[in-house]
Amino acid sequence: MDFSKVAATESNPKWKNMISRQEALYSRGNDIRSEFERDYTRIIHSTAYRRLKHKTQVFFSPENDHICTRIEHVNHVDSISYTIANYLHLNTELTKAIAVGHDIGHSPFGHQGEKVLSELSKKYLGEFFWHERNGLEFVDKIELLEDDAKNKRNLNLTYAVRDGIISHCGEVNENAIKPRDEFIDLAEYKKPNQFSPYTWEACIVKVSDKISYIGRDIDDAITLGILDDKLDTLYKILQFTVPDKRLSNTFIINSLVYDLCENSSPEKGLCFSSEALEFMDKIKDFNYKNIYFSEKLKPSLKYFELIITEIFETLAKYYDAENTLKKLNAHKHFHPNLVESFSSWLITYFDLGMEEERKNLKNEIIFDIKNVKDYYKCILYYISGMTDNFAIDIYNDIIGF
Repeated sequence: MDFSKVAATESNPKWKNMISRQEALYSRGNDIRSEFERDYTRIIHSTAYRRLKHKTQVFFSPENDHICTRIEHVNHVDSISYTIANYLHLNTELTKAIAVGHDIGHSPFGHQGEKVLSELSKKYLGEFFWHERNGLEFVDKIELLEDDAKNKRNLNLTYAVRDGIISHCGEVNENAIKPRDEFIDLAEYKKPNQFSPYTWEACIVKVSDKISYIGRDIDDAITLGILDDKLDTLYKILQFTVPDKRLSNTFIINSLVYDLCENSSPEKGLCFSSEALEFMDKIKDFNYKNIYFSEKLKPSLKYFELIITEIFETLAKYYDAENTLKKLNAHKHFHPNLVESFSSWLITYFDLGMEEERKNLKNEIIFDIKNVKDYYKCILYYISGMTDNFAIDIYNDIIGF
């Protein structure tokens, strides 16, 4: 099926909106990249992207090199979305940029860590935390890159990529996905999946996110021995993709990608056949019952809750409006790593009158130190950007002497 007439190209009526940025991006004069290619490289050069290699996808297993991490999941989504977009004649540069950026805002310890941050957010801010919005806020307000003059500035991505990041929620049961026509302020998003994505390419990433994890999570669960007594049930479900007992994530991905490409059209939307959709629903139900809600994962949730809550509440108690930085530094001998790291974070995003420390920081000041909720929000950003290991190290810094 040919989607070229609705692709994110200059002939698309939405094009100017798609490539618009919050402010003009500097030009070198000899750059051969497109706008979306610039976004792609800005994301993969960011520290937030690099930290994904040390963040849990589903299973916290830092000693096992073959268990999927967040960055591997991101690469799977990149690969799958590229295959689909290329086959359908859509803009692969845009799908790649959205795919590598779609989980920038994910918390340490996977969705279990996200649940803990959401409980803290509801308690202290009256709103729940969700990684799609946090991802947009990270690329808009938090993550910084050096420009040609060695000044650190916000990523300043195109609208189409920013929209794809906040619109990527794949935790939905739906078929016939189509993009919306409205060019909305993305701040209007108040919950996951509230709006359809703005581009077909973002719709593809949304579907690819789901395709990428349902099989890989099974692979990891088998490796870790979680599904030893559930394999017969699993093989019956897998008859859709594999006629025998060869369990392979590549079979699952290929079957679903082919089915989507064969059944989709600009008129119908991105669609699976009824058989493929039923298979996805069955495998997702199996995963929730036997993997995500497994008794073997519950002890780790208590561990993650302890770490994240202790970091948050330790920092929260040091709030003292304009005296916060001074109060933090007064306790540096108790937990030096935490104080040094978080103090630098505060200087980056608050106006604390420290011009010398901020001389190469050209990012937007987004918080008011007089507002305690701004301080709490800043802590949430700080924790959400951590790797698993860094969060553990900071926790140990807090409880150690």
